Amino acid sequence: MALEVQSFWDVVLLLVLAIAVAPWFGAYLGRVYMDRPLPGDVVLTRIESAIYRLLGTSPRRSMPAREYMLAILLVNGAMLAFLFWFFFDQASLPFNPTGVPNMTWDLAFHSSSSFTTNTDFTHFTNESQLSFGALDIAWQLALFLSAATGLCVMAAMVRGFVRKDGTLGNYYVDMVRTISRVLLPISIVGALILVLLGVPETWTATVIAHPITGGTQTIYLGPVASWQTVSLLGTNGGGWYSANAASPLANPSAVSNLFLIFLMLLIPFAAPFAFAQIIRRKGEAWPFMGTILIVLVIAFGLFVAFQAVNNPALASVTGLGPQTNGYPVGQETRFSLPEGSLFQVVSVYGNVGANNMAIGSVTPVAQMVLLFGMFTQSTPGGEGTGFGMLLLFAVLAIFVGGLMVGRTPEYLGKKIETSHIKWAALALLIHPATILIPFVVAVAGGFVQVDGATLPATAHNFTSVLYEFTSESANNGSALSTGAFTDSTPFFNVVGALVMLVGRFVPIWAMLKVGDLFSKQEALPPSSGTLRTASGTFTIYLTLFLIITSALLFLPVLAMGPLAQIVGGM
Repeated sequence: MALEVQSFWDVVLLLVLAIAVAPWFGAYLGRVYMDRPLPGDVVLTRIESAIYRLLGTSPRRSMPAREYMLAILLVNGAMLAFLFWFFFDQASLPFNPTGVPNMTWDLAFHSSSSFTTNTDFTHFTNESQLSFGALDIAWQLALFLSAATGLCVMAAMVRGFVRKDGTLGNYYVDMVRTISRVLLPISIVGALILVLLGVPETWTATVIAHPITGGTQTIYLGPVASWQTVSLLGTNGGGWYSANAASPLANPSAVSNLFLIFLMLLIPFAAPFAFAQIIRRKGEAWPFMGTILIVLVIAFGLFVAFQAVNNPALASVTGLGPQTNGYPVGQETRFSLPEGSLFQVVSVYGNVGANNMAIGSVTPVAQMVLLFGMFTQSTPGGEGTGFGMLLLFAVLAIFVGGLMVGRTPEYLGKKIETSHIKWAALALLIHPATILIPFVVAVAGGFVQVDGATLPATAHNFTSVLYEFTSESANNGSALSTGAFTDSTPFFNVVGALVMLVGRFVPIWAMLKVGDLFSKQEALPPSSGTLRTASGTFTIYLTLFLIITSALLFLPVLAMGPLAQIVGGM
């Protein structure tokens, strides 16, 4: 028990550290995206200027929303094509020392779509179905570009609140500065720290070990430390190993586990303060930070509480017995219950999707907690786009609140009109649509199978399929039950790829359009009818609005899945 209490203090100190760093790092991000003076300008500005000349662009050229979106589609489309080619033809490409064969066209399409959209949801086993070159060249390129795209979208959307010329910035400039000023330097430092903590960083693909039980064992290596850093920093998820952060090579100790959690929190926690820096109103960051913390802390508390008790869904499994010593079935024993739980909750709520436990074995309520984090997509959500979604929730909440009290809905001096609400509603509603429609088709069409037989209609199996489409639509990447059903089929590969692409780029377009609409308005001075958003009252209102709206959209499927496991339904 003393160990568990100490672990709770570790969790508290980590969260306090992340919150303390957030305002400083958020201010830094704001200065990056407003092109204000920064340390390293003497060297980096020259390098960036050379890249701009190669790209044929300039920081002085600002794009309207349509052009910004076309630039996003061009870069991400090229990345999608490059990844597909690499996976589909990896057997004949260099850096394939273990002779990994080519992927089928549908698996290559799913994988390339997954990495392009910052989802990193895999239908393959890394060690046997992905070449060393595909891991370290193709996939790692996507780790940087997909994460940078999300941050660029956030910056462009937020600029709409301070501009009046109908432009949102230059995507190519934002992309270059995001990589050179944010992702690359932090990844280098983070990789060095992980190496010191025992994570391998080598160009050696494999080594042969001789276990004390006899025989030999092939251990897969590579630049794991640098991979893990950008993977979690950029809310990509995935993992060098199929076991992900549960692998002792990728996450060897409680200290490395806490450091990886800090990496996942760093940019999402800083996003509200970057917003405040760009609009030059520091107080506006705290309602968003408060909402994120309230939801995240409640989710962590519920997850730990229900993981500490016996799982009713596993009660009939022979040989498991009652859970003891705070280590539920499926959790790595080198992490305490609070440490393992915080990693998993932060990973799913931050749309990272990395796992350090077998989440298919967590209790039904804990499954529901994880699903809810993907339903909101904004507490804190994925890199950049998570805060963009939270900002859309705020726009909707202010509009509804203004109507209820008879005030003109406005935010930061800009009027919220029906056109803003239509685009915000599109971003909100496309999420359940891309989950529930393919889910119904998969189940009703008989596409959900195990070993060629139709999957039995149990609540856990229902939840597993629901979780798959939810994770893909939210660009999360975590999977509830590896092997629960056969998902590496043409149906799940093609439909899953389409879900990820629509779930990524339709909300991005909606965010840019909302920013575009605001960028064409003159800012109005505050009046007696202006709603005060930099307040504790608005924080509570926004939190309740987000929770209630998300719950109403998905409560029926929760009742048929996780809740049904508790009462023995289906």
